[in-house]
Amino acid sequence: MDIELRWARYRLIFKTPAETSRSILTTHQITVLQLRDIKTGTVGWGEVAPLPGLSPDDPDSTERWLLENTAINPETVLNTIQDNCPALRFGVEMALRELSASRPHILFPGPFTEGREGIPINGLVWMDEIPEMERQFRSKIEAGFTCLKMKIGARDIQEELKLLSRIRSDYDDLNLEIRVDANGAFSRDTVFPVLEKLAELDIHSIEQPLSPDDLTGLAEVCARSPIPIALDESCIGLNETSDRIRLLDEVNPAFIILKPTLLGGFSPCESWIELAKERNIGWWVTSALESNLGLNAIAQWTATLSVIRPQGLGTGMLYTNNFSSPLTIQGEKLWMNPKIHWDEKQFAAVIRG
Repeated sequence: MDIELRWARYRLIFKTPAETSRSILTTHQITVLQLRDIKTGTVGWGEVAPLPGLSPDDPDSTERWLLENTAINPETVLNTIQDNCPALRFGVEMALRELSASRPHILFPGPFTEGREGIPINGLVWMDEIPEMERQFRSKIEAGFTCLKMKIGARDIQEELKLLSRIRSDYDDLNLEIRVDANGAFSRDTVFPVLEKLAELDIHSIEQPLSPDDLTGLAEVCARSPIPIALDESCIGLNETSDRIRLLDEVNPAFIILKPTLLGGFSPCESWIELAKERNIGWWVTSALESNLGLNAIAQWTATLSVIRPQGLGTGMLYTNNFSSPLTIQGEKLWMNPKIHWDEKQFAAVIRG
Protein backbone atom coordinates (compact mmCIF):
# COMPACT_ATOMS: atom_id res chain seq x y z
CA MET A 1 0.00 0.00 0.00
CA ASP A 2 1.51 3.33 -1.12
CA ILE A 3 0.46 6.06 1.30
CA GLU A 4 1.10 9.76 0.75
CA LEU A 5 1.22 12.15 3.71
CA ARG A 6 0.29 15.80 3.35
CA TRP A 7 -0.13 18.30 6.16
CA ALA A 8 -0.83 21.94 6.93
CA ARG A 9 -1.10 24.13 9.99
CA TYR A 10 -4.43 25.62 11.07
CA ARG A 11 -4.99 28.22 13.78
CA LEU A 12 -8.17 27.81 15.83
CA ILE A 13 -9.59 30.98 17.37
CA PHE A 14 -11.35 30.86 20.74
CA LYS A 15 -14.75 32.55 20.98
CA THR A 16 -13.66 33.88 24.37
CA PRO A 17 -10.21 33.59 25.98
CA ALA A 18 -9.77 30.23 27.71
CA GLU A 19 -8.11 30.72 31.10
CA THR A 20 -6.49 28.11 33.32
CA SER A 21 -4.11 28.42 36.25
CA ARG A 22 -1.27 28.09 33.71
CA SER A 23 -2.17 30.58 30.99
CA ILE A 24 -4.81 32.38 28.96
CA LEU A 25 -5.41 31.02 25.46
CA THR A 26 -6.85 33.07 22.60
CA THR A 27 -5.76 30.79 19.74
CA HIS A 28 -4.68 27.18 19.36
CA GLN A 29 -2.49 26.07 16.47
CA ILE A 30 -3.04 22.55 15.20
CA THR A 31 -1.71 20.56 12.26
CA VAL A 32 -4.14 18.76 9.96
CA LEU A 33 -2.85 15.52 8.44
CA GLN A 34 -4.06 13.85 5.27
CA LEU A 35 -3.10 10.27 4.46
CA ARG A 36 -4.03 9.18 0.94
CA ASP A 37 -3.85 5.75 -0.62
CA ILE A 38 -2.37 6.57 -4.02
CA LYS A 39 -3.96 3.54 -5.73
CA THR A 40 -7.51 3.85 -4.39
CA GLY A 41 -7.73 7.54 -3.52
CA THR A 42 -8.98 6.66 -0.03
CA VAL A 43 -8.24 9.41 2.50
CA GLY A 44 -7.72 9.45 6.26
CA TRP A 45 -7.63 12.67 8.29
CA GLY A 46 -5.72 13.29 11.51
CA GLU A 47 -5.14 16.17 13.91
CA VAL A 48 -1.97 17.06 15.79
CA ALA A 49 -2.99 19.44 18.58
CA PRO A 50 -0.34 19.82 21.30
CA LEU A 51 -1.00 22.33 24.08
CA PRO A 52 1.92 24.74 24.65
CA GLY A 53 3.25 24.53 28.19
CA LEU A 54 1.55 21.20 28.84
CA SER A 55 2.20 18.78 25.99
CA PRO A 56 5.64 17.15 25.99
CA ASP A 57 5.72 17.43 22.19
CA ASP A 58 8.95 18.77 20.75
CA PRO A 59 8.03 21.09 17.82
CA ASP A 60 11.34 20.54 16.05
CA SER A 61 11.04 16.74 16.22
CA THR A 62 7.45 16.91 14.98
CA GLU A 63 8.29 19.16 12.02
CA ARG A 64 11.32 17.09 11.11
CA TRP A 65 9.22 13.92 11.12
CA LEU A 66 6.53 15.51 8.95
CA LEU A 67 9.07 16.76 6.44
CA GLU A 68 10.83 13.40 6.25
CA ASN A 69 7.72 11.22 5.93
CA THR A 70 5.91 12.30 2.78
CA ALA A 71 5.40 8.60 2.03
CA ILE A 72 4.72 6.12 4.82
CA ASN A 73 4.33 2.43 5.54
CA PRO A 74 1.10 2.08 7.56
CA GLU A 75 2.36 -1.11 9.21
CA THR A 76 5.41 0.49 10.79
CA VAL A 77 4.85 4.25 10.78
CA LEU A 78 3.80 4.57 14.43
CA ASN A 79 7.08 2.98 15.50
CA THR A 80 9.00 5.80 13.80
CA ILE A 81 7.45 8.51 15.98
CA GLN A 82 9.46 9.49 19.04
CA ASP A 83 8.02 9.33 22.55
CA ASN A 84 8.36 13.11 22.84
CA CYS A 85 5.73 13.58 20.12
CA PRO A 86 2.50 12.09 21.59
CA ALA A 87 0.18 14.52 19.77
CA LEU A 88 1.81 13.59 16.47
CA ARG A 89 1.43 9.91 17.24
CA PHE A 90 -2.26 10.37 18.02
CA GLY A 91 -2.83 12.36 14.84
CA VAL A 92 -1.22 9.68 12.69
CA GLU A 93 -3.07 6.91 14.54
CA MET A 94 -6.47 8.50 13.92
CA ALA A 95 -5.65 9.11 10.25
CA LEU A 96 -4.60 5.47 9.84
CA ARG A 97 -7.79 4.34 11.52
CA GLU A 98 -9.91 6.32 9.05
CA LEU A 99 -7.80 5.18 6.11
CA SER A 100 -8.81 1.58 6.86
CA ALA A 101 -12.45 2.42 7.69
CA SER A 102 -15.39 1.54 5.48
CA ARG A 103 -16.87 5.05 5.71
CA PRO A 104 -15.22 8.50 5.95
CA HIS A 105 -14.78 9.78 9.51
CA ILE A 106 -16.30 6.63 11.05
CA LEU A 107 -13.34 5.27 12.99
CA PHE A 108 -15.24 3.15 15.51
CA PRO A 109 -18.67 2.23 14.09
CA GLY A 110 -21.40 1.44 16.57
CA PRO A 111 -24.48 2.82 18.32
CA PHE A 112 -22.82 6.22 18.85
CA THR A 113 -21.91 6.77 15.20
CA GLU A 114 -25.39 5.53 14.20
CA GLY A 115 -26.99 8.19 16.41
CA ARG A 116 -28.63 5.64 18.71
CA GLU A 117 -26.59 6.33 21.85
CA GLY A 118 -25.09 9.48 23.34
CA ILE A 119 -22.07 9.89 25.62
CA PRO A 120 -22.70 11.51 29.03
CA ILE A 121 -20.45 14.54 29.45
CA ASN A 122 -19.74 17.18 32.07
CA GLY A 123 -20.28 20.86 31.44
CA LEU A 124 -17.16 23.01 31.76
CA VAL A 125 -17.04 26.29 33.69
CA TRP A 126 -14.02 28.27 32.51
CA MET A 127 -12.04 30.60 34.71
CA ASP A 128 -13.29 34.17 34.49
CA GLU A 129 -14.53 36.92 36.76
CA ILE A 130 -16.70 35.43 39.49
CA PRO A 131 -20.03 36.81 38.19
CA GLU A 132 -19.31 35.36 34.75
CA MET A 133 -18.38 31.97 36.23
CA GLU A 134 -21.64 31.96 38.18
CA ARG A 135 -23.50 32.78 34.97
CA GLN A 136 -21.77 29.84 33.26
CA PHE A 137 -22.79 27.54 36.12
CA ARG A 138 -26.44 28.47 36.02
CA SER A 139 -26.61 28.51 32.22
CA LYS A 140 -25.25 24.98 31.98
CA ILE A 141 -27.57 23.73 34.71
CA GLU A 142 -30.50 25.21 32.79
CA ALA A 143 -29.21 23.44 29.68
CA GLY A 144 -29.60 20.11 31.46
CA PHE A 145 -26.15 19.30 32.83
CA THR A 146 -26.07 17.40 36.14
CA CYS A 147 -22.25 17.22 36.24
CA LEU A 148 -20.15 20.38 36.01
CA LYS A 149 -16.41 20.92 36.16
CA MET A 150 -14.93 24.19 37.37
CA LYS A 151 -11.36 25.40 36.97
CA ILE A 152 -9.97 26.78 40.23
CA GLY A 153 -6.74 28.22 41.55
CA ALA A 154 -5.83 31.08 39.21
CA ARG A 155 -7.85 33.71 41.07
CA ASP A 156 -8.81 34.33 44.70
CA ILE A 157 -9.58 30.86 46.02
CA GLN A 158 -11.80 32.25 48.77
CA GLU A 159 -14.01 33.92 46.18
CA GLU A 160 -14.09 30.71 44.16
CA LEU A 161 -15.15 28.78 47.26
CA LYS A 162 -17.89 31.31 47.95
CA LEU A 163 -19.15 30.80 44.41
CA LEU A 164 -19.23 27.04 44.89
CA SER A 165 -21.06 27.54 48.17
CA ARG A 166 -23.77 29.61 46.45
CA ILE A 167 -24.21 26.99 43.75
CA ARG A 168 -24.31 24.18 46.28
CA SER A 169 -26.91 25.98 48.39
CA ASP A 170 -29.23 25.83 45.38
CA TYR A 171 -28.31 22.36 44.10
CA ASP A 172 -27.37 19.50 46.42
CA ASP A 173 -24.97 16.73 45.49
CA LEU A 174 -27.83 14.42 44.53
CA ASN A 175 -28.89 16.82 41.77
CA LEU A 176 -25.54 18.28 40.74
CA GLU A 177 -22.11 16.66 40.71
CA ILE A 178 -19.34 19.25 40.87
CA ARG A 179 -15.77 18.46 39.92
CA VAL A 180 -12.93 20.97 40.22
CA ASP A 181 -9.64 21.13 38.34
CA ALA A 182 -6.68 22.92 39.90
CA ASN A 183 -4.06 22.28 37.18
CA GLY A 184 -1.41 22.03 39.91
CA ALA A 185 -2.26 25.44 41.38
CA PHE A 186 -1.69 24.59 45.07
CA SER A 187 1.27 23.64 47.26
CA ARG A 188 1.52 21.18 50.12
CA ASP A 189 1.13 24.12 52.50
CA THR A 190 -2.00 25.58 50.90
CA VAL A 191 -3.91 22.57 49.63
CA PHE A 192 -5.40 20.97 52.75
CA PRO A 193 -7.56 23.92 53.91
CA VAL A 194 -8.98 24.06 50.40
CA LEU A 195 -9.69 20.33 50.40
CA GLU A 196 -11.50 20.58 53.72
CA LYS A 197 -13.73 23.34 52.40
CA LEU A 198 -14.40 21.43 49.19
CA ALA A 199 -15.44 18.43 51.26
CA GLU A 200 -17.94 20.58 53.16
CA LEU A 201 -19.43 21.52 49.79
CA ASP A 202 -19.76 17.87 48.70
CA ILE A 203 -17.40 18.31 45.77
CA HIS A 204 -17.03 15.09 43.80
CA SER A 205 -13.27 15.31 43.17
CA ILE A 206 -10.34 17.60 42.44
CA GLU A 207 -7.96 17.15 39.51
CA GLN A 208 -4.25 17.65 39.96
CA PRO A 209 -4.16 19.74 43.16
CA LEU A 210 -0.33 19.78 43.24
CA SER A 211 2.43 20.03 40.66
CA PRO A 212 2.48 16.88 38.50
CA ASP A 213 6.04 15.95 39.44
CA ASP A 214 5.50 16.19 43.23
CA LEU A 215 4.72 12.51 43.66
CA THR A 216 5.51 12.51 47.38
CA GLY A 217 3.15 15.41 47.98
CA LEU A 218 0.45 13.90 45.79
CA ALA A 219 0.70 10.58 47.62
CA GLU A 220 0.23 12.40 50.93
CA VAL A 221 -2.73 14.35 49.55
CA CYS A 222 -4.36 11.18 48.19
CA ALA A 223 -3.93 9.47 51.55
CA ARG A 224 -5.28 12.37 53.62
CA SER A 225 -7.74 14.18 51.38
CA PRO A 226 -11.41 14.20 52.44
CA ILE A 227 -12.42 14.17 48.74
CA PRO A 228 -11.17 11.97 45.88
CA ILE A 229 -8.06 13.06 43.95
CA ALA A 230 -7.76 12.69 40.17
CA LEU A 231 -4.43 12.77 38.35
CA ASP A 232 -4.19 14.46 34.97
CA GLU A 233 -0.87 16.13 34.15
CA SER A 234 1.03 13.58 36.26
CA CYS A 235 0.18 10.91 33.67
CA ILE A 236 1.72 12.83 30.77
CA GLY A 237 5.07 11.62 29.49
CA LEU A 238 4.97 8.21 31.17
CA ASN A 239 5.51 5.99 28.15
CA GLU A 240 6.78 2.87 29.88
CA THR A 241 4.39 0.52 31.66
CA SER A 242 6.72 0.38 34.63
CA ASP A 243 6.52 4.17 35.05
CA ARG A 244 2.72 4.09 34.90
CA ILE A 245 2.60 1.33 37.51
CA ARG A 246 4.96 3.28 39.76
CA LEU A 247 2.75 6.37 39.60
CA LEU A 248 -0.45 4.50 40.35
CA ASP A 249 1.07 2.40 43.13
CA GLU A 250 2.98 5.21 44.83
CA VAL A 251 0.32 7.92 44.61
CA ASN A 252 -2.83 5.74 44.63
CA PRO A 253 -5.26 8.31 43.18
CA ALA A 254 -9.01 7.76 43.13
CA PHE A 255 -9.16 8.62 39.41
CA ILE A 256 -6.96 9.24 36.39
CA ILE A 257 -7.80 11.50 33.42
CA LEU A 258 -7.14 10.16 29.93
CA LYS A 259 -6.34 12.58 27.08
CA PRO A 260 -5.30 10.74 23.89
CA THR A 261 -3.59 13.82 22.43
CA LEU A 262 -1.37 14.20 25.50
CA LEU A 263 -0.82 10.50 26.19
CA GLY A 264 0.05 9.38 22.66
CA GLY A 265 -3.15 7.90 21.27
CA PHE A 266 -5.71 5.23 21.97
CA SER A 267 -3.33 2.35 22.74
CA PRO A 268 -1.54 4.11 25.63
CA CYS A 269 -4.90 5.19 27.06
CA GLU A 270 -6.14 1.61 26.93
CA SER A 271 -3.00 0.54 28.79
CA TRP A 272 -3.75 3.13 31.49
CA ILE A 273 -7.33 1.85 31.76
CA GLU A 274 -6.22 -1.75 32.30
CA LEU A 275 -3.69 -0.74 34.96
CA ALA A 276 -6.31 1.42 36.68
CA LYS A 277 -8.90 -1.37 36.68
CA GLU A 278 -6.41 -3.74 38.30
CA ARG A 279 -6.08 -1.24 41.17
CA ASN A 280 -9.76 -0.24 41.45
CA ILE A 281 -8.88 3.25 40.24
CA GLY A 282 -11.57 5.08 38.29
CA TRP A 283 -11.02 7.07 35.10
CA TRP A 284 -12.67 9.24 32.52
CA VAL A 285 -11.70 10.57 29.10
CA THR A 286 -11.19 14.25 28.37
CA SER A 287 -10.53 16.07 25.13
CA ALA A 288 -7.65 18.54 25.09
CA LEU A 289 -8.97 21.49 23.09
CA GLU A 290 -8.82 19.67 19.76
CA SER A 291 -10.96 20.80 16.86
CA ASN A 292 -14.04 18.79 15.94
CA LEU A 293 -11.80 16.58 13.83
CA GLY A 294 -9.87 15.29 16.83
CA LEU A 295 -12.92 15.38 19.10
CA ASN A 296 -14.75 13.12 16.65
CA ALA A 297 -12.06 10.44 16.93
CA ILE A 298 -11.85 10.69 20.73
CA ALA A 299 -15.63 10.56 21.15
CA GLN A 300 -16.02 7.52 18.91
CA TRP A 301 -13.29 5.66 20.79
CA THR A 302 -14.77 6.65 24.14
CA ALA A 303 -18.15 5.30 23.06
CA THR A 304 -16.60 1.84 22.65
CA LEU A 305 -15.67 1.83 26.35
CA SER A 306 -19.29 1.59 27.55
CA VAL A 307 -18.88 4.59 29.85
CA ILE A 308 -21.46 5.55 32.46
CA ARG A 309 -19.58 8.30 34.31
CA PRO A 310 -19.70 11.74 32.59
CA GLN A 311 -16.73 12.30 30.30
CA GLY A 312 -14.93 15.56 29.49
CA LEU A 313 -15.90 15.88 25.83
CA GLY A 314 -17.81 19.15 25.73
CA THR A 315 -15.18 21.31 24.00
CA GLY A 316 -16.58 21.34 20.46
CA MET A 317 -18.19 24.78 20.75
CA LEU A 318 -15.11 26.73 21.83
CA TYR A 319 -13.88 28.07 18.49
CA THR A 320 -15.15 30.61 15.98
CA ASN A 321 -13.60 28.69 13.07
CA ASN A 322 -14.04 25.07 14.12
CA PHE A 323 -14.75 22.49 11.43
CA SER A 324 -18.45 21.80 10.97
CA SER A 325 -19.36 18.28 12.06
CA PRO A 326 -22.26 15.97 12.94
CA LEU A 327 -21.33 16.15 16.65
CA THR A 328 -24.00 17.85 18.75
CA ILE A 329 -24.66 18.37 22.46
CA GLN A 330 -28.20 17.71 23.60
CA GLY A 331 -28.79 18.12 27.31
CA GLU A 332 -25.84 16.48 29.03
CA LYS A 333 -24.89 14.07 26.24
CA LEU A 334 -22.71 14.26 23.17
CA TRP A 335 -24.41 12.79 20.12
CA MET A 336 -23.56 12.14 16.51
CA ASN A 337 -26.25 12.96 13.97
CA PRO A 338 -25.78 10.51 11.06
CA LYS A 339 -27.96 12.71 8.85
CA ILE A 340 -25.36 15.48 8.96
CA HIS A 341 -22.32 14.88 6.76
CA TRP A 342 -18.83 16.28 7.04
CA ASP A 343 -17.87 18.95 4.53
CA GLU A 344 -14.73 17.51 2.98
CA LYS A 345 -14.03 20.83 1.25
CA GLN A 346 -13.11 22.42 4.59
CA PHE A 347 -10.24 19.99 5.13
CA ALA A 348 -9.10 20.17 1.51
CA ALA A 349 -8.96 23.95 1.82
CA VAL A 350 -6.63 23.68 4.82
CA ILE A 351 -4.30 21.28 2.99
CA ARG A 352 -4.22 23.51 -0.08
CA GLY A 353 -3.38 26.47 2.18
